[in-house]
Amino acid sequence: MLTRATGRPELLQSANMLGTISNRRLFQPRSLRHALRILHDEGPLVPMAGCTDLYVSLNFGTLAATRFLNLWGLDELRQIRPSGDALLIGALATFTDVIRSPVIRRRLPMLVAAAREVGGVQIQNRGTVGGNVANASPAGDTLPVLAAADATVVLQSINDTRRVPFSAFYTGYRRSVIGPGELITAFDIPTLRGRQWFRKVGTRAAQAISKVVMAAVAPVADELPRIALGSVAPTVVRLPSTEAALAAGASIAEAQQVLVQEIAPIDDVRSSADYRQQVAANLLARFWRERYAQ
Repeated sequence: MLTRATGRPELLQSANMLGTISNRRLFQPRSLRHALRILHDEGPLVPMAGCTDLYVSLNFGTLAATRFLNLWGLDELRQIRPSGDALLIGALATFTDVIRSPVIRRRLPMLVAAAREVGGVQIQNRGTVGGNVANASPAGDTLPVLAAADATVVLQSINDTRRVPFSAFYTGYRRSVIGPGELITAFDIPTLRGRQWFRKVGTRAAQAISKVVMAAVAPVADELPRIALGSVAPTVVRLPSTEAALAAGASIAEAQQVLVQEIAPIDDVRSSADYRQQVAANLLARFWRERYAQ
């Protein structure tokens, strides 16, 4: 039995669920302000929304947390709109919201491409951009897009709002700069001028965790290309040396050699380090070949 903060019990026990939920408590905020107040007064709490990862951990009995803050009902965190020259995407925007959004399709099509690669329709309907980022898996499909786009993560607490460049958001494997009492509330995306490019390589064409995932933006005028990779290091990585090499006129073979020095893939159950290294190099060549294609 999972008890709400209101005191009313919520029956969520499953016969197939390995993790006990008899000692877990759910806080149900009425607004973002209320959520931040609860987090401040009752924390630490685990924020939850789409639960596409959290419920997996609960099912396998690996979730140690016992107190949760349910954000799913906070529609103010679902907004998608222009904000000056930037694009604002609320943390609770689902992958389906992203796919259907005219403004995202127009201004950030590589995020739409990434959203289409996230699980099946059921997962796309529940999974959120904020959850994908907060989960901090280096295999998260949206992470290279946000890195290549030079996104800003908006963090809010009851007393403050912080704006953190995406490049500074992760501090290590599944670790970030989110502090006690803070929630991811939105992402700000600056205007991108170059052609956007996204590719994911997995075990199969759909509903697979990435072995390597790349997002990139082609150079325009005096801008450098922007290139980011997932599943090749403890966190998503931008490739500044590779970007600079290509901008300086290096051959693709030379740029690939630079790329290899900027990533740190590992052997795991999904793939080998050597395979990831080769695929990353191949994706770089493909992006550079297609960077101006229509």
